[in-house]
Amino acid sequence: MAKDFTELAAWQLADELRRMILEITATPAVARDFRYCNQCKDAARSAASNIAEGFGRYKHREFARFLRIAMGSLKEVADLLIDGHERCYVNEAQLAAGLRLAKRSKSACARLAEYLDRTPDQN
Repeated sequence: MAKDFTELAAWQLADELRRMILEITATPAVARDFRYCNQCKDAARSAASNIAEGFGRYKHREFARFLRIAMGSLKEVADLLIDGHERCYVNEAQLAAGLRLAKRSKSACARLAEYLDRTPDQN
């Protein structure tokens, strides 16, 4: 049982994706597109932050809801990576790595949410 959200695989993967997005959006060519950068950073931050916030909730059902919100943000990051690739902001290697991280984090969120849905809250 995790004692802190940083121990969760879902959060670790989302955090790695967030750091990748921050690196991509810091490059000069990408940084000039403020709207794209802000969308990417907001979505990546949202994924990791919702996992962390959900962990701090007292009820499994609430935590599972935050995990599902994080999953939506991870899908948004994946779409933004594809968009960035089409704009030549994101290279093939970055796209593949980012999509892999988003998928792995989303899968970890889904498995954890399913577990929480099946497990009664402890008093």
